[in-house]
Amino acid sequence: MVRMLKIFTTQLQGVFNRIGSSEEFAFEDAARLLAQAAVGDGRIYVHGVKEMKAIEAEATEGAEPLAGAKLLSDLDSYHDLTDTDRALIVSRFSTDEEAISTAKALKELGIEIVGISTVVDATESTEAETLENLADVHIDMKLKKPLIPGDDGERFGFPSSMVALYVYHGVAFTLTEILEEQE
Repeated sequence: MVRMLKIFTTQLQGVFNRIGSSEEFAFEDAARLLAQAAVGDGRIYVHGVKEMKAIEAEATEGAEPLAGAKLLSDLDSYHDLTDTDRALIVSRFSTDEEAISTAKALKELGIEIVGISTVVDATESTEAETLENLADVHIDMKLKKPLIPGDDGERFGFPSSMVALYVYHGVAFTLTEILEEQE
């Protein structure tokens, strides 16, 4: 048991390090995009797909809620959004149908989007329709497979919400820095 936890921890740290080193500019771009809503009259609407509801909870009810954050699901209609609002959409993979349909609906209304998901190769028929391609700024979680190799050759331990929370906090910290510079 302790051995598996050590493997999991080491692998998870590796994922965090890859994200931190390769997505540095995306963190800044995402925070700047969201800051436009936070410093203006807009709101940041958060939408997490499946286990990514953890991001919704963290952003709106966590110990340090995101400035101006609201749940996208609390809106009666997407038509209630204004051009000063921004959206944060989080899914396990960039090909998630719910994330894509939500992003498409928001893009049609001119809402700018930050997407967080693991980029996976889309099929040719859906190549243009991924969260990565629909979002104005996208951060790749780089978590394509479970982290721990099993004795039978199968892998397990797929901490997608943990990785998404790491990315979310990176964006939130950067947003806080930007907002403090504005004061």
